[in-house]
Amino acid sequence: MCLAIPYRIIELLDDNRAFASTGNVKAEVRTDLVKDLEVGDPVLVHAGFVIEKIDQDYSEELEGLWANIRELAGEDQ
Repeated sequence: MCLAIPYRIIELLDDNRAFASTGNVKAEVRTDLVKDLEVGDPVLVHAGFVIEKIDQDYSEELEGLWANIRELAGEDQ
């Protein structure tokens, strides 16, 4: 089973790299697999790679669910 985590692009570094965030976590991610990303885009990240750009409604639902998971795990948001 694979787990993709919802992130938002916060900074584009070059054609193949960006910074993205989810909750308190900020990470450098690879963008080789998805083109035409912009700052603010909601994406799914697996193993350090953006694997899909998702629409805003779906993103809000996933971010809410992920926030619930972090809360249940006792992580500060």
